[in-house]
Amino acid sequence: MTRIEVSRRKALGAGACALAGAAGLLVTAKARAGTDRSSTSEEIVRKWYRAWETKDQGQFQALMADNFTFTSAAGDDHISRTAFKAQCWDTQINFIDRVDLERVFAKGDEVFVKYLGHTKNGKSFRNVEYFVLKGGKVETLECYFGGKDTFPSAVSSGT
Repeated sequence: MTRIEVSRRKALGAGACALAGAAGLLVTAKARAGTDRSSTSEEIVRKWYRAWETKDQGQFQALMADNFTFTSAAGDDHISRTAFKAQCWDTQINFIDRVDLERVFAKGDEVFVKYLGHTKNGKSFRNVEYFVLKGGKVETLECYFGGKDTFPSAVSSGT
């Protein structure tokens, strides 16, 4: 019988490579399995931001589920789509020039977005938003930002 000697370092290295390779296959398989719904969800959210940039109220309304709710640090606790339109769209839309989507992470019907918003007078603000979609529409939106001084209107009028 022939004896093969392998150092512990090589054995551990080979085991670590095998484990990493197996984990990579599992992650890839999971990513592929959910790709279609996630990419559809991401596209819906991208349309949401395009509606804000182009001031397309029809598209904006079409993307919201009937039972849409919005929550933010400004005291908005699951407000309705009607309240959201009045309190957010109507008061902020004319300040927004464009939105640069910096990160978009979609998994199934959930999407996280980090973006840099630009106002018409060249100022900027940054938000993170969490979307839950149902039936191809935005059902829930939670917005995370630094406070009322980071609204597009406040940024526009600030120094």
